[in-house]
Amino acid sequence: MKQVLHIIGGDVAGEKLKKSGVTGEVFVWHDVLYDGPRNPGWPDESTLNARSNFLEEMTGGGLGKQQILETLRMQYLKLETAGGCDKLVLWFDACLFDQSMLSHILACMKAKGINNAELICVDAFPGIEPFNGLGQLRPDQFASIFDRRQPVTFDQFCFAERVDRAFALQDYAEFVELANCRNAPLPFIPAAVARWLMEQPDKTTGLGRLEQLALEAIRFGYKHPAEIFKYVAAHDPPPQYWGDTTLWAKINKLATMRPALVRIEGPDPLLPQWIYPAGLESFSVYPL
Repeated sequence: MKQVLHIIGGDVAGEKLKKSGVTGEVFVWHDVLYDGPRNPGWPDESTLNARSNFLEEMTGGGLGKQQILETLRMQYLKLETAGGCDKLVLWFDACLFDQSMLSHILACMKAKGINNAELICVDAFPGIEPFNGLGQLRPDQFASIFDRRQPVTFDQFCFAERVDRAFALQDYAEFVELANCRNAPLPFIPAAVARWLMEQPDKTTGLGRLEQLALEAIRFGYKHPAEIFKYVAAHDPPPQYWGDTTLWAKINKLATMRPALVRIEGPDPLLPQWIYPAGLESFSVYPL
């Protein structure tokens, strides 16, 4: 029996792929590869430790460092043995989150001499508007795009290595070149990198695009997290790379910077950046 491994970003998308009827094991990759400390390509132990510290901070302590470190070690071990599979299928969409993850995984595969991958990469699906990512698809819709897979080419592996290096080093000059790259071997990279450039601090306000949108919503009178989320989502064109916990982290930054730009009222001084059993209805955010 042939061994098939599917690698995808995002737990929601991964669960739906598992229910799609597509044959093979589904493995969900976890990390935020467009940001945070790391070296290009395959990570060493110091990089994994730095990533664990960063991701613990990103989740506001919702995920502990040791849990994150064990997850990272396990997924690179999984990738290292993926070359022995009869078929390796990568499922990604056009958003910044997925494109940075795809580039990193391909760069790591290239470092280990794994070249037997097939790629499914989509930026739209009929009837879904706006399309932000694979997580919006039903299981049967996942099955319907399985035949779109194409072998990853040598040029794509090499281009991914370049992109991964830019994200690892946060190389602004390289970001500008990639954002303006025509006929990119990975065609959704330029737009994804351009979106990341919008997150770099504005020279006047010091805020990135997501922070600016959140502050705009709060100043317009949207005080509850769900209202702020809805406003920001409506004003940030697809595909959107961020989720609720990312937005809460941005709002927390607005509340803790000096001088602070917003004030948070609720059972805790900051919005939870991970799962919060009591819900966020008791939190309110006000402009300063």
